[in-house]
Amino acid sequence: MTDKFTSIENLYENRFLNFYHMDALTDSGRAFDYFFVSRNGKDRIRILTGSDKPEGCVIYPLLKEDPEKIILIRQYRYPLGRFIYELPAGLIEEGETPTQAAIRELKEETGYELEPVTGDEMWNRPFYMGAGYTDESSATVFGYAKGSTVRTPEDTESISVIVADKAEVRRIIRQEQVSLRMAFLCMNFLNSDPRDPFAFIRNCEEKPE
Repeated sequence: MTDKFTSIENLYENRFLNFYHMDALTDSGRAFDYFFVSRNGKDRIRILTGSDKPEGCVIYPLLKEDPEKIILIRQYRYPLGRFIYELPAGLIEEGETPTQAAIRELKEETGYELEPVTGDEMWNRPFYMGAGYTDESSATVFGYAKGSTVRTPEDTESISVIVADKAEVRRIIRQEQVSLRMAFLCMNFLNSDPRDPFAFIRNCEEKPE
């Protein structure tokens, strides 16, 4: 496909987020202004590199001792000015794999240790977050959470750790402010069998007609 832009300018840059202006082109070739944000600096934005490396990870952590419960967080989000319910998540540091980042982030955010579970690799590949305004993608890491909620919170993070059963997850999704990633991933939790709670990431082969 022909590139649908002529130039990209970095309008603002810091270590967390960058703001870009693109001289974009319509299908007919008409020029127009397009703006987007990225975790990446100018030399690493996807439109120029074609990279599919995820910037972040989200963690789907079932309680090891009782897989009928899942570890959630309730976190204050500054752009919203309120607390919302989420799955634990974070940015992947340079040199880390998504799994390594997930182990570190779960420990930092909740105090729990992550025992990763593998399945069909398609569920671990990166998916895009909001392609209308950012090139950011995130990978999902599944596993069991072990230990307890002994943690040292950062001053910039207002986080409460919640161990929720299925009834509480239903209530939260019906009544509270919830992230999209949590809402959709918890569909699997609400329909999971405690005898094999990760069956949904393995039993996804195409069936013959």
